[in-house]
Amino acid sequence: MNRRRGWPTTLQDGPVALRPLRLRDAAALRETRGRNESWLRPWEPTYPEMPLRSDGLTQYAAMLQAIRREARQGLSMPWAITYDGVFVGQLTVGAIVWGSSRSAQVGYWIDRAYAGRSITPVAVALAVDHSFFGAGLHRIEANVRPENRASRRVMAKLGFRDEGVRRRQLHVDGAWRDHICYALTAEEVPSGTLCRWRGDSSSGSALRPQDPNSGADPFDRARHHHGSG
Repeated sequence: MNRRRGWPTTLQDGPVALRPLRLRDAAALRETRGRNESWLRPWEPTYPEMPLRSDGLTQYAAMLQAIRREARQGLSMPWAITYDGVFVGQLTVGAIVWGSSRSAQVGYWIDRAYAGRSITPVAVALAVDHSFFGAGLHRIEANVRPENRASRRVMAKLGFRDEGVRRRQLHVDGAWRDHICYALTAEEVPSGTLCRWRGDSSSGSALRPQDPNSGADPFDRARHHHGSG
Protein backbone atom coordinates (compact mmCIF):
# COMPACT_ATOMS: atom_id res chain seq x y z
CA MET A 1 0.00 0.00 0.00
CA ASN A 2 1.31 3.45 -0.93
CA ARG A 3 0.71 5.44 2.24
CA ARG A 4 1.90 8.62 0.58
CA ARG A 5 -0.52 8.37 -2.33
CA GLY A 6 -1.61 11.91 -3.22
CA TRP A 7 0.99 13.61 -1.02
CA PRO A 8 2.49 16.18 -1.18
CA THR A 9 -0.03 18.16 -3.17
CA THR A 10 -1.42 21.69 -3.47
CA LEU A 11 -5.18 22.22 -3.83
CA GLN A 12 -6.98 25.40 -4.86
CA ASP A 13 -10.44 26.79 -5.44
CA GLY A 14 -10.49 30.48 -6.39
CA PRO A 15 -8.45 32.51 -3.86
CA VAL A 16 -8.46 29.67 -1.30
CA ALA A 17 -5.57 27.22 -1.44
CA LEU A 18 -4.06 24.43 0.60
CA ARG A 19 -0.32 23.87 0.23
CA PRO A 20 1.96 21.60 2.26
CA LEU A 21 3.35 23.24 5.39
CA ARG A 22 7.00 24.27 5.03
CA LEU A 23 9.72 24.82 7.62
CA ARG A 24 9.86 28.46 6.59
CA ASP A 25 6.22 28.83 7.71
CA ALA A 26 7.49 28.97 11.31
CA ALA A 27 7.55 32.78 11.37
CA ALA A 28 4.04 33.08 9.91
CA LEU A 29 2.75 30.50 12.41
CA ARG A 30 4.28 32.36 15.33
CA GLU A 31 2.90 35.72 14.25
CA THR A 32 -0.59 34.50 13.31
CA ARG A 33 -1.14 32.24 16.29
CA GLY A 34 0.20 34.85 18.71
CA ARG A 35 -2.13 37.51 17.30
CA ASN A 36 -5.08 35.08 17.50
CA GLU A 37 -4.35 33.68 20.95
CA SER A 38 -7.70 34.58 22.52
CA TRP A 39 -9.59 33.60 19.34
CA LEU A 40 -8.06 30.10 19.25
CA ARG A 41 -7.72 29.19 22.93
CA PRO A 42 -11.35 28.02 23.56
CA TRP A 43 -11.25 25.48 20.71
CA GLU A 44 -7.77 24.00 20.44
CA PRO A 45 -6.48 20.94 22.30
CA THR A 46 -3.59 21.64 24.62
CA TYR A 47 -0.38 20.95 22.70
CA PRO A 48 2.76 21.75 24.69
CA GLU A 49 4.77 21.55 21.47
CA MET A 50 2.52 24.07 19.70
CA PRO A 51 2.26 27.23 21.82
CA LEU A 52 -0.21 29.95 20.96
CA ARG A 53 2.38 32.54 21.87
CA SER A 54 6.16 32.29 21.79
CA ASP A 55 8.97 34.78 21.41
CA GLY A 56 11.18 32.42 19.44
CA LEU A 57 10.92 30.21 16.38
CA THR A 58 12.48 27.09 17.92
CA GLN A 59 9.23 25.53 19.14
CA TYR A 60 7.44 26.22 15.88
CA ALA A 61 10.32 24.81 13.82
CA ALA A 62 10.34 21.66 15.99
CA MET A 63 6.57 21.31 15.61
CA LEU A 64 6.81 21.68 11.83
CA GLN A 65 9.58 19.09 11.65
CA ALA A 66 7.42 16.63 13.61
CA ILE A 67 4.39 17.31 11.39
CA ARG A 68 6.42 16.88 8.22
CA ARG A 69 7.91 13.63 9.55
CA GLU A 70 4.40 12.26 10.12
CA ALA A 71 3.47 13.27 6.57
CA ARG A 72 6.46 11.36 5.18
CA GLN A 73 5.23 8.31 7.08
CA GLY A 74 1.76 8.61 5.55
CA LEU A 75 0.15 9.44 8.92
CA SER A 76 -1.00 12.98 8.17
CA MET A 77 -1.47 15.60 5.45
CA PRO A 78 -0.58 19.01 6.95
CA TRP A 79 -1.50 22.06 4.90
CA ALA A 80 -1.17 25.80 5.22
CA ILE A 81 -4.39 27.63 4.31
CA THR A 82 -3.72 30.62 2.07
CA TYR A 83 -6.02 33.30 0.72
CA ASP A 84 -4.77 35.17 -2.34
CA GLY A 85 -1.36 33.76 -1.47
CA VAL A 86 -1.38 35.03 2.14
CA PHE A 87 -0.95 32.56 5.03
CA VAL A 88 -4.25 32.62 6.97
CA GLY A 89 -4.39 29.34 8.87
CA GLN A 90 -3.69 25.65 9.05
CA LEU A 91 -5.56 22.45 8.21
CA THR A 92 -4.40 18.92 8.93
CA VAL A 93 -5.87 15.59 7.99
CA GLY A 94 -4.26 13.53 10.73
CA ALA A 95 -4.52 10.39 12.85
CA ILE A 96 -4.64 8.48 9.56
CA VAL A 97 -5.31 4.76 9.97
CA TRP A 98 -4.76 2.54 6.94
CA GLY A 99 -5.53 -1.15 6.59
CA SER A 100 -9.22 -2.01 6.74
CA SER A 101 -10.12 1.35 8.33
CA ARG A 102 -8.70 4.01 6.00
CA SER A 103 -9.94 6.73 8.30
CA ALA A 104 -8.64 10.08 9.53
CA GLN A 105 -9.54 13.21 11.45
CA VAL A 106 -9.58 16.76 10.14
CA GLY A 107 -8.65 19.78 12.26
CA TYR A 108 -8.23 23.41 11.29
CA TRP A 109 -7.93 26.99 12.45
CA ILE A 110 -8.08 30.34 10.68
CA ASP A 111 -6.91 33.89 11.33
CA ARG A 112 -9.77 35.88 12.84
CA ALA A 113 -9.07 38.71 10.38
CA TYR A 114 -10.16 36.38 7.55
CA ALA A 115 -13.21 34.81 9.21
CA GLY A 116 -16.57 35.15 7.49
CA ARG A 117 -15.28 34.76 3.90
CA SER A 118 -16.21 31.07 3.48
CA ILE A 119 -12.51 30.19 3.52
CA THR A 120 -12.95 27.43 6.10
CA PRO A 121 -15.69 25.41 4.35
CA VAL A 122 -13.84 25.61 1.04
CA ALA A 123 -10.57 24.51 2.67
CA VAL A 124 -12.24 21.63 4.51
CA ALA A 125 -14.07 20.52 1.36
CA LEU A 126 -10.84 20.58 -0.67
CA ALA A 127 -9.06 18.49 1.96
CA VAL A 128 -11.90 15.99 2.34
CA ASP A 129 -12.28 15.50 -1.41
CA HIS A 130 -8.56 14.93 -1.80
CA SER A 131 -8.55 12.52 1.15
CA PHE A 132 -11.28 10.44 -0.47
CA PHE A 133 -10.43 10.62 -4.16
CA GLY A 134 -6.72 11.44 -4.13
CA ALA A 135 -5.33 9.66 -1.07
CA GLY A 136 -7.79 6.75 -0.95
CA LEU A 137 -9.24 7.28 2.53
CA HIS A 138 -12.79 6.17 3.30
CA ARG A 139 -13.95 8.03 6.43
CA ILE A 140 -13.16 11.48 7.81
CA GLU A 141 -14.09 12.64 11.32
CA ALA A 142 -14.10 16.10 12.88
CA ASN A 143 -14.51 16.62 16.62
CA VAL A 144 -16.05 19.96 17.56
CA ARG A 145 -16.87 21.47 20.94
CA PRO A 146 -20.65 21.99 21.30
CA GLU A 147 -20.01 25.68 22.04
CA ASN A 148 -18.18 26.18 18.73
CA ARG A 149 -21.21 27.11 16.64
CA ALA A 150 -19.19 28.37 13.68
CA SER A 151 -17.43 25.02 13.24
CA ARG A 152 -20.67 23.13 13.79
CA ARG A 153 -22.23 25.15 11.00
CA VAL A 154 -19.34 24.29 8.67
CA MET A 155 -19.86 20.60 9.42
CA ALA A 156 -23.59 20.79 8.74
CA LYS A 157 -23.18 22.74 5.52
CA LEU A 158 -20.66 20.20 4.20
CA GLY A 159 -22.98 17.32 5.02
CA PHE A 160 -21.06 15.77 7.92
CA ARG A 161 -23.25 13.55 10.12
CA ASP A 162 -23.59 14.28 13.83
CA GLU A 163 -22.67 10.98 15.52
CA GLY A 164 -23.15 12.17 19.08
CA VAL A 165 -21.19 13.66 21.95
CA ARG A 166 -17.92 12.18 23.16
CA ARG A 167 -17.73 13.04 26.84
CA ARG A 168 -14.57 14.78 28.03
CA GLN A 169 -12.76 13.70 24.90
CA LEU A 170 -9.99 16.29 24.66
CA HIS A 171 -8.14 18.62 27.02
CA VAL A 172 -8.91 22.15 25.84
CA ASP A 173 -8.44 25.51 27.56
CA GLY A 174 -7.58 24.03 30.94
CA ALA A 175 -10.15 21.21 31.24
CA TRP A 176 -11.41 18.00 29.66
CA ARG A 177 -14.13 19.02 27.21
CA ASP A 178 -17.03 17.29 25.47
CA HIS A 179 -16.87 17.16 21.69
CA ILE A 180 -19.45 16.32 19.04
CA CYS A 181 -18.18 13.72 16.58
CA TYR A 182 -19.00 14.58 12.97
CA ALA A 183 -18.23 12.08 10.21
CA LEU A 184 -18.43 11.62 6.46
CA THR A 185 -17.64 8.67 4.20
CA ALA A 186 -16.67 8.60 0.55
CA GLU A 187 -19.93 6.92 -0.50
CA GLU A 188 -21.92 9.88 0.81
CA VAL A 189 -20.27 12.36 -1.56
CA PRO A 190 -19.74 10.55 -4.89
CA SER A 191 -19.45 13.86 -6.76
CA GLY A 192 -17.28 15.48 -4.08
CA THR A 193 -17.92 17.58 -1.00
CA LEU A 194 -17.03 20.87 -2.67
CA CYS A 195 -19.29 20.20 -5.66
CA ARG A 196 -22.21 19.29 -3.40
CA TRP A 197 -21.70 22.35 -1.22
CA ARG A 198 -21.45 24.61 -4.27
CA GLY A 199 -24.75 23.19 -5.47
CA ASP A 200 -26.37 23.80 -2.11
CA SER A 201 -24.90 27.30 -2.00
CA SER A 202 -26.44 28.19 -5.35
CA SER A 203 -29.85 27.30 -3.94
CA GLY A 204 -29.50 29.69 -1.04
CA SER A 205 -27.70 27.74 1.69
CA ALA A 206 -24.28 29.36 1.41
CA LEU A 207 -22.44 30.14 4.61
CA ARG A 208 -22.95 33.66 5.81
CA PRO A 209 -20.34 35.79 7.62
CA GLN A 210 -20.80 35.23 11.32
CA ASP A 211 -19.30 35.70 14.74
CA PRO A 212 -17.80 32.42 16.06
CA ASN A 213 -20.26 32.51 18.95
CA SER A 214 -23.38 33.37 16.99
CA GLY A 215 -26.30 31.00 16.44
CA ALA A 216 -28.50 28.76 18.55
CA ASP A 217 -27.82 27.54 22.04
CA PRO A 218 -24.90 25.08 21.90
CA PHE A 219 -26.80 22.33 23.68
CA ASP A 220 -30.06 22.59 21.76
CA ARG A 221 -31.44 19.81 19.59
CA ALA A 222 -30.28 21.58 16.44
CA ARG A 223 -26.93 19.90 16.77
CA HIS A 224 -28.65 16.62 15.84
CA HIS A 225 -29.69 18.00 12.45
CA HIS A 226 -27.97 16.04 9.69
CA GLY A 227 -27.09 16.98 6.15
CA SER A 228 -26.55 20.21 4.32
CA GLY A 229 -30.04 21.65 4.24
